[in-house]
Amino acid sequence: MTGPKASLTWWSFADRGVEAEALIRAAAAMGYDGIELADEALWPPIADAGLAIASHRGHGTIEDGLNRRRNHGRIERELLANLELAQRWRIPVLICFSGNRDGISDDEGIEITALGLSRVAKAAEDAGVTLALELLNSRVDHPGYQCDRTAWGLAVIERVESPAVKLLYDVYHMQVMEGNIIGAIRAHHPAFAHYHVAGNPGRHEPDSSQELRYPAIYEAIAATGFTGYVGMEFIPRGDPIASLRAALNDLTEGDGVTG
Repeated sequence: MTGPKASLTWWSFADRGVEAEALIRAAAAMGYDGIELADEALWPPIADAGLAIASHRGHGTIEDGLNRRRNHGRIERELLANLELAQRWRIPVLICFSGNRDGISDDEGIEITALGLSRVAKAAEDAGVTLALELLNSRVDHPGYQCDRTAWGLAVIERVESPAVKLLYDVYHMQVMEGNIIGAIRAHHPAFAHYHVAGNPGRHEPDSSQELRYPAIYEAIAATGFTGYVGMEFIPRGDPIASLRAALNDLTEGDGVTG
């Protein structure tokens, strides 16, 4: 049975002592399937290496996002333009952001965010692309971010009611906020279009030095039948290529997560 595919987020491994095209070639050689959130200038060499563009940012910005009505026109234009790019480059996921609270109640934020996503849901369905609202922690990395708990994100996508609007479940961020990672995956996996992983504490390698036991998490993801991307979004302590190789070895040893 084909399991989840492995990807890496460009921002966390680039500019760390390895030339860009060397990093791309190394990722392909060691068995990664895709690269995420890379500049468009890098898309041709990524594709030439046989790798997918696994995700792209749907709109800007993280802090000033979908939970404000004033942003909906701008975000709609950005998402429609990026849906065209996604079709052209076969990008399966565009990542979306709630924005920060800044006095907006949870209920109001849910309603407004859902309205914003509803404006482009049909276009995403027609394009065959998923808009993934990202779950981020508001305690350490993104103070004030509103979509910071699984229940909040689920409430948004339930209101939109589109197969093209789901969540990006970031294991690191949700461990910081709420824990119960495997329970959430088992209970809510139909709503998760994409996964990101990193160790906690520190957001470094997902290895045995930290509190999350990733082989069991990978096994739980694979057991749901998920065939999308599990993206490495950690900050390597040393050489990025060595860190990526070790993380992929840990991943593929975790019962069924393969490229």
